[in-house]
Amino acid sequence: MTGRAGSDGGRAGSGAGRDNTVAATAEAPERAYLIAVDTGGDAGWSAEESLGELAALVEAAGGDVVGSAVQRRETIHPLWYLGKGKAEELKPAKGQTQFTMLVADDELSPKQQRSLEELLNVKVLDRSGIILDIFAQRAHTHEGRIQVELAQLEYQLPRLTRMWTHLSRMGGGIGTRRGPGETQLETDRRVIRERIKKTRERVEEVRQRRATAARARERRLLPTMAIVGYTNAGKSTLLNALVGEEAAAVEDMVFATLDPTTRRVRLGEGQTVIVSDTVGFIHKLPHQLVEAFQATLEEVTRADVLLEVVDLADRHAAEHRRTVRTVLDELGAGHKPRVVVLNKADLGDGAVGVTTRAVPGGVLGRDDQHVVRVSALTGAGIDELRATMATVLGELWSEVDLAVPYSAGELLARVRERGSVEFEYRDEDVRVQGRVPPGTATDLEKAAADWKRAVRTRRPPD
Repeated sequence: MTGRAGSDGGRAGSGAGRDNTVAATAEAPERAYLIAVDTGGDAGWSAEESLGELAALVEAAGGDVVGSAVQRRETIHPLWYLGKGKAEELKPAKGQTQFTMLVADDELSPKQQRSLEELLNVKVLDRSGIILDIFAQRAHTHEGRIQVELAQLEYQLPRLTRMWTHLSRMGGGIGTRRGPGETQLETDRRVIRERIKKTRERVEEVRQRRATAARARERRLLPTMAIVGYTNAGKSTLLNALVGEEAAAVEDMVFATLDPTTRRVRLGEGQTVIVSDTVGFIHKLPHQLVEAFQATLEEVTRADVLLEVVDLADRHAAEHRRTVRTVLDELGAGHKPRVVVLNKADLGDGAVGVTTRAVPGGVLGRDDQHVVRVSALTGAGIDELRATMATVLGELWSEVDLAVPYSAGELLARVRERGSVEFEYRDEDVRVQGRVPPGTATDLEKAAADWKRAVRTRRPPD
């Protein structure tokens, strides 16, 4: 967050959002004061607890939290977010703490943001702006950066203020000339809209490349699983434990993974599955990020099965699961079969394996049929998880008892890799018995039908 500026909460690609009048020096981190309104409508979270998570986000972005305030109100004030009197109390708090930035726990309207800026003469951000700033710092791939840029531009557009005079110099000359009578603000809006249009096109290119890669995986007939869960629940550590090597970078911080990692994982008896690590979800996740990261999150929508990682050591595990379910529903993936992975069991009672034990209230629901306790860090319970993954895949599979010719060797190799089958090698063909994925069953049925026709045509009539 050091050096960030403007009311946007971070950078947009080539530097949108920087404003020298409010930027902190590289040596002095932003001094952040946090505010929240508790309307009593956030099930499972108090405003103080939500502010605790916001503080972790601010620190992850590089800021120092120097104070906070909570007000209980029936509704959020349309102009001041807090009540007018409470907002006025922020002036002496600024004098006492010397905060340089005010951060609200909810997404502020442009009107609320401007009112607080003018009242306090500091930059004002909200939870969405902080999360976008973290994403801007953590995205390392070209794909991740352009998706963050799109999210930031869409967040910035309605928040243009007098501080946005730099925008006419952005975008490689696009929209740099103002028409007759056009104000600076109109120019800035036009420049941002043009950048949004071009960035959307680049994100669509990413989407198409991912779709091509997914089709290639489907041709190889490998089943797919996506690791999902709340940020910092241990998803990347779990992928590494399943793969048996450092496939994904691991850090003990929120949003350590933005750029997805995909690896092959062996489940035993020759079975192989493609597993993708994905970006973590969080309470009050900005809708701009969900929309901008659709191209990446399609790994979730395409997966055959979800591995939902839950931090068993976090007392908000039940609330985290509700957040994850909400985002999955938004993505259209809420119906997918899943394995619930209760991670960090080493920090609790240490019990691992397929769960038949009591779990903290509210964490599991009636629909959770496959639950495994693990410690991704130590590797405990990973063998049981592999077995459960194979079981869930098996439940999606079809029973087959078919004969195909020896010439279908490539198909037979794929069946052996993906399915749970037995081969009977006969004089002219191979009998395949067992369970295979639906797509593989279709290919086997076609090969068996073709073989049956070929056998019939070469036999003389009775």
